[in-house]
Amino acid sequence: MLNLYQEIVMDHYRNPCNYGTIEGAHFMCQERNSACGDEVTFSGIIQDNALVQVGFEGKGCVISLAMASMLAQHTKNKTISAILAIDKDQIVAMIGMPLGPVRLLCALLPLMALQKGISEHIQKAP
Repeated sequence: MLNLYQEIVMDHYRNPCNYGTIEGAHFMCQERNSACGDEVTFSGIIQDNALVQVGFEGKGCVISLAMASMLAQHTKNKTISAILAIDKDQIVAMIGMPLGPVRLLCALLPLMALQKGISEHIQKAP
């Protein structure tokens, strides 16, 4: 089973889903992991309390970029409350393999960028 998850992770790394910046995005947020140098930027459009368009760009390790792709795919057309409720356990389940403390930070980086961008957009909204 671990090999299957590793193949899925590598596929998202080599062929990322929703890669790129969204034109006219309602939010854009970049997060960096200073320990390893990974960085991920998420952008998106929110309509009717749902994330209708999402994109990401970044540079870094397989785990951070694959998770960004998986997260973008997973959250597209989801409600904002569902996205903001995603936690570490869901990310670990999505990646499907054991991660040490350093790799866990890599996996959580995309979630931090996406949730922070959405939260900042909500705070600015009238």
